[in-house]
Amino acid sequence: SLVLQLLTEILMHAAVIAINEAIEKGIAEQTIATLRNPNAMLLNVDEELAQDYQNELFEAKRRKESNYVFPLDSNESPWIKLVMKTRYNYYYNVETEESACVAPEGVVPKTSWLTGAEIQSIVGQVTADYNREQLWLANENLIVELQARARGFLVRKNYQERKAYLQNQEPSAIKIQGNMTAWAVWGISGKRVQVLQCVSEQKCVITRFFCLIQNDEIVKIQAFLRANKAREDYRTLIGAENPPLTVLRKFAYLLDQSDIDFQEELEVTRLREEVVTKIRSNQQLEKDLNLMDIKIGLLVKNRITLQDVVLHNKKLNKKSKSQLEEMVMVDKQGIKGLSKQRRKKLEAYQNLFYLLQTNPTYLAKLIFQMPQNKSTKFMDTVIFTLYNYASNQREEYLLLKLFKTALEEEIHSKVDQIQDIVTGNPTVIKMVVSFNRGARGQNTLRQLLAPVVKEIMEDKSLIINTSPVDVYKSWVNQLEMQTGEASKLPYDVTTEQALTYTEVVSKLESSVQSLRAVTDKVLTSIFSSLNMIYGMRYIAKVLKSSLHEKFPGATEDELLKIVGNLLYYRYMNPAIVAPDGFDIIDMTAGGQIHPDQRRNLGCVAKVLQHAASNKLFEGESEHLSSMNAYLSLTYQKFRNFFQAACDVPEPEEKFNIDEYSDMVTLSKPVIYISIEEIINTHSLLLEHQDAIATEPNDLLNELLEGLGPVPDVESFFGMTKRLIVDVIRTQPGDTLLEILETPATAQQDSEHLKVVEKRAILDSKTPEKMKHSQPIFEGGQLPIEQKKRKIQRNLRTLEQAGLVSSTTKYQEIINEIAKDIRNQRRYRHHRKAELVKLQQTLNALNSKTAFYEEQINYYNTYIKTCLDNLTRKPGRYIKMKGSKKLKQTSLKYTAARLHEKGVILEIEDLQTNQFKNVLFDITPGEEVGDFEIKAKFLGVEMEKVQLHFQDLLQMQYEGVAVMKMFDKAKVNVNLLIFLLNKKFYGK
Repeated sequence: SLVLQLLTEILMHAAVIAINEAIEKGIAEQTIATLRNPNAMLLNVDEELAQDYQNELFEAKRRKESNYVFPLDSNESPWIKLVMKTRYNYYYNVETEESACVAPEGVVPKTSWLTGAEIQSIVGQVTADYNREQLWLANENLIVELQARARGFLVRKNYQERKAYLQNQEPSAIKIQGNMTAWAVWGISGKRVQVLQCVSEQKCVITRFFCLIQNDEIVKIQAFLRANKAREDYRTLIGAENPPLTVLRKFAYLLDQSDIDFQEELEVTRLREEVVTKIRSNQQLEKDLNLMDIKIGLLVKNRITLQDVVLHNKKLNKKSKSQLEEMVMVDKQGIKGLSKQRRKKLEAYQNLFYLLQTNPTYLAKLIFQMPQNKSTKFMDTVIFTLYNYASNQREEYLLLKLFKTALEEEIHSKVDQIQDIVTGNPTVIKMVVSFNRGARGQNTLRQLLAPVVKEIMEDKSLIINTSPVDVYKSWVNQLEMQTGEASKLPYDVTTEQALTYTEVVSKLESSVQSLRAVTDKVLTSIFSSLNMIYGMRYIAKVLKSSLHEKFPGATEDELLKIVGNLLYYRYMNPAIVAPDGFDIIDMTAGGQIHPDQRRNLGCVAKVLQHAASNKLFEGESEHLSSMNAYLSLTYQKFRNFFQAACDVPEPEEKFNIDEYSDMVTLSKPVIYISIEEIINTHSLLLEHQDAIATEPNDLLNELLEGLGPVPDVESFFGMTKRLIVDVIRTQPGDTLLEILETPATAQQDSEHLKVVEKRAILDSKTPEKMKHSQPIFEGGQLPIEQKKRKIQRNLRTLEQAGLVSSTTKYQEIINEIAKDIRNQRRYRHHRKAELVKLQQTLNALNSKTAFYEEQINYYNTYIKTCLDNLTRKPGRYIKMKGSKKLKQTSLKYTAARLHEKGVILEIEDLQTNQFKNVLFDITPGEEVGDFEIKAKFLGVEMEKVQLHFQDLLQMQYEGVAVMKMFDKAKVNVNLLIFLLNKKFYGK
């Protein structure tokens, strides 16, 4: 055991030597490695404190070197002295590794190195400091709270002590104050005259000098006090339930309009008109382009009827060159002519369309009175035009009210079972989705889905295929490509057979994993849309509440599934499946989505559709059952999303609009509608008048009968408010009754006259389209006393209607004026935001127009190529004598021959054996694609018919296989097209 102890001590001293050497090198990593050497027998060594150990040990070593004093004639040697067993000396040379039990002669042992005990002390101190610091940091919140409580206690203690002292000294303080006041009064009264006489001149000079110096500060203080008072008054105006008239009077000037208001309003009006015009222009252009796609598709398939395509292309080019904008301005003067008769007609239509716009009941009933094919066109043209495609908050508010009324009407009258909303095609739901996916809501859908859809399409490594048969065939093709030999595996297999191969199952599992990851990204985008789709959310709320009212026994899950059918399946799902068709992504002319990209998006949409409706993969999709748990979890997320989507404020709260808002707006509402649409709407109203306006005294009946504008309570109420504002601006008072009963002074009358003249000057500068209708300002030019009498008469009328009360001193109308002031401020803010939004929308529409023009250029190039190719095609031509023109020959076939070819199927009242007596003569017309067909029986011409090849192609496109000719012969459309192609166009 003695030898073992000696060996242990030797190893420990060797470890201490290694530590000292590492400290001198200054590398923290080497130092910590030597400190953690088990032979060093050091405790509490933390590897994270390596640099701290190095710094402290190095400083301790330097201090030890500086404290040791060497003899004058000697230097510190590399020999160190070690003590073994506390009594045996042992010497070791750290440079040569020599050792001896006796000290070498003339050698001064090295004493500047740290011993094991010193190293342990420093290491322990550094570790303890670090642990203490971590302890404080971990309990920092408790320490701060303790300090706060201690400080609070001390402050409260000082406060209570000071309060008690002051309360105890209150009698003494009162006595001192009384004595001081008396002394001051006595002193002033005794010396006042003498002092004033002696220093009056000096005092005036000093006072003027003081005021001059402090003038800026005084102005600032006064401005601060006035601003503070104004803020308090405005808070009272917007926050008080019944703001006082004195406060209202201070802010009545906010209802006035400035030049900036007119300029911004003109700009908003111009942009609205341009946006609506551009929307309609793009819609028409898109319809023509879609028709062009169909015609070119038929052209590619049959290689003829190029003339029809060329004619449509010329029409398309003509429209694209600015004529589409003029489609909504058929007659630039129209009913806006200056004649009295036209002016009267204009005002009548203004009242009619204003009533239709603000009272959604009429249009909601009209929609369901028409056949569905007509109502769809009516909605796409007249209704959206009537509301200017919701280009501002007023129109959006009114359109949402129409949607709400129409949806409630449809659910009440046409929905018999709750699932009819899902399985059928409700008119209002289709209208809402079409509008929100159209020009107005396209930016929202694009902003919502474009980033994630682009990410999916741009990922070239992403391949999602959930069809076992397709995966199997792809795998077999890959094997044949790799080996260069035909595979022995069968090519046509069933789903069950494909799933027996390990490679197919492995590829399917990989696709499922990728599908989950991509679906989660799309879900994140969808769930972030709550602040972007207010209109759809509000309709979802109306749908849910209306169904719950109609079917009170329906569960929450059933209602939310129908909400999901609206928000996801009808609104978002088509845009995910076909992003190119809904302008979610930018496509170049002639560009197409790759089939792999289309399949990836389709798989994502399928999973989301199943999740939104809580439908699991079963039956034919049993191989995807591993995703059922994921579908259930995703449905819960969708469920929460649908619930949150229905939690949305009413439009009145969202847009700060009510039935009186039109009375205080700067410009009257404007719609951009063609003469044809006005006439069609008027005709429809007359046609269905009995169903729409059932009451004889209905306002719509009066307008349709041409009785002119009928004053209503809203306009009467607004006119009275305008008169009251004019009066209270020039005559002060605590209540409205007090002002009305107190005669105005000459000065107040003069101020009122200035206000009237200022308004007249402003009205003369106002553009015609921005002027209010005359009834609103009726009486605006009256003197103040006559206005007050008119106000009193109007207030009595309004009190009879139950809108105001004299017992409250007509506070109701004061509150409405205060509301107008608040709304005017909000309206100005909204108008600035609307200017920005309209400009962005216009830029987007211009980009879309540029894209359509690019497609037109692409089609032009394609058609030119077709024309060049057509001239090279062989056909049946003969040269006319004495003419350079070529004329196509006619074809003659018996009915029996055409029956053998399958072209003629049967002829009414004629047996098959008699077909040989019927001769058909097919002669091409002058225009490409026109044919004249004559029927002869026993050589006698019976009938003839004009046939347009384009009609045949359209029937083929629509899936019509058999057509009737001469009202007797049944003809196979496909084989007739084949015959004409072969005989006349060399196909």
